Amino acid sequence: MKFFRLVWRNALRNKRRSLLTVTSLALSLFLLTTLLTVVTELERPPDSQEAMLRLVVRNAVSLGTPLPVAYQQQIEQVPGVALTTRMQWFGGVYVDEANFFAQFGCEPVKLARMYPEYKIDPAQLDAFVRDRTGALAGRVLAERFGWRVGDRITIQGRIFPVDLQLTIRGIYDAPDASAVFFDQQYLDEGLKALDRDGEIGTFFVKARAPEDVPRIMDAVDARFRNSLAQTKTETEQAFQLSFVSMLGNIKTLIISISSVIVFTILLVVANTVGMSIRERTTEIAVLKTMGFRRRLVLGLLVSESVCLGLLAWLVGSVGARLLYGGIDFAKLNFPFIRQLEVTPQSLAVGFGVAMLIAVASTFVPAYRAARMTIAAALRNI
Repeated sequence: MKFFRLVWRNALRNKRRSLLTVTSLALSLFLLTTLLTVVTELERPPDSQEAMLRLVVRNAVSLGTPLPVAYQQQIEQVPGVALTTRMQWFGGVYVDEANFFAQFGCEPVKLARMYPEYKIDPAQLDAFVRDRTGALAGRVLAERFGWRVGDRITIQGRIFPVDLQLTIRGIYDAPDASAVFFDQQYLDEGLKALDRDGEIGTFFVKARAPEDVPRIMDAVDARFRNSLAQTKTETEQAFQLSFVSMLGNIKTLIISISSVIVFTILLVVANTVGMSIRERTTEIAVLKTMGFRRRLVLGLLVSESVCLGLLAWLVGSVGARLLYGGIDFAKLNFPFIRQLEVTPQSLAVGFGVAMLIAVASTFVPAYRAARMTIAAALRNI
């Protein structure tokens, strides 16, 4: 610690160069930390015990291929199934294309039982069940668009060639209260004229106990294996992640991007550090003349780079934790992301990358400078 002041002053001797180096490294660490945090959030386990019991049955071909409604009765007969309900993604537009949010056709009488973690006023829930054109909106959406109970809204169909004239009958609170639920029968009435009646996008299934989940998944898929519409049963979390998987292998993509970031910044920092050490050849010769040994000179030079790396980590990774901690992503309506919590593991990875770049970019030029004799160093003036 007695050389800390010397190390710190040398690290910041060229303030412009040091600022640019720290900024470039901090931005890279910020991006790396963000990517790691997004992956962590997508793979986060369900918050409630109820969510762990929910399964989704969809067509094995794709999400866009429907299933016969008649499958519901057969799924209910599978041992371990406590509840089933139909759920249809509508994919409509409210006022403007930019107003994206989830809209689901459902069975109103079963919604509260399927999602007991949803906090709904009993009177509003009863009004939603009784009104064929009623809708249940999440608190986040209600605050976003200024909706109140009794308001009428129109959702224009994009996937289905029908428009929904809905009345807000209730507002629910949930960790991700950013969806609208309406009566599936109301949508079916508009589709009968198009001969699309009797089909549904997905079935949501609730197991009686966690140990029943894998058995139900196998049993449901086995029951429809030789049918014209084979099924794929998965947990609710896996179903949500399947939307993300449409973008490709997210983990491989993030590892590739992170590798490119680390390699690029390593070259930039190595060039900057090498230039700084070459400019100080005379000073290194003076230090050796004063009795500084090779190991000490090497340690001082590497420590300067470590200080810059530590500063960049504080700005990039720790700064990302502070920034994302103050943002309510639920109000921003980010799909599949409710929050971005930078975990200690992500901070540790960022710290390791910062130290790796600091040491790897400095060691070779610092080692050569430390081995240089006094006479050779003075001849390079």
